[in-house]
Amino acid sequence: MGGVFAGLLIVAYVGGVWKFWTGFRKTNFSNSLTNRLALSLLWPACFVGSKSYRRNFTKALKG
Repeated sequence: MGGVFAGLLIVAYVGGVWKFWTGFRKTNFSNSLTNRLALSLLWPACFVGSKSYRRNFTKALKG
C-alpha cells in the first residue's frame, strides 16, 4: 500500500513540474532558465508557502 501511495506522490510531483514548466509563460515571473527550473522543481514548497505563487501556479496550469 505504501508503494502505491509513493507512486501517486511521484506522479503528482512530476505532473506539477510538467504543467508549471509548460505554462510558465502565463505567470508573472521573469523568464530565465534558472528561475523557471527552480520554481518548477520546488513547486510543492512554494505552493504551500506563498499566496502569490499559488495564483501564478494556477495561471500556469490553465496555460
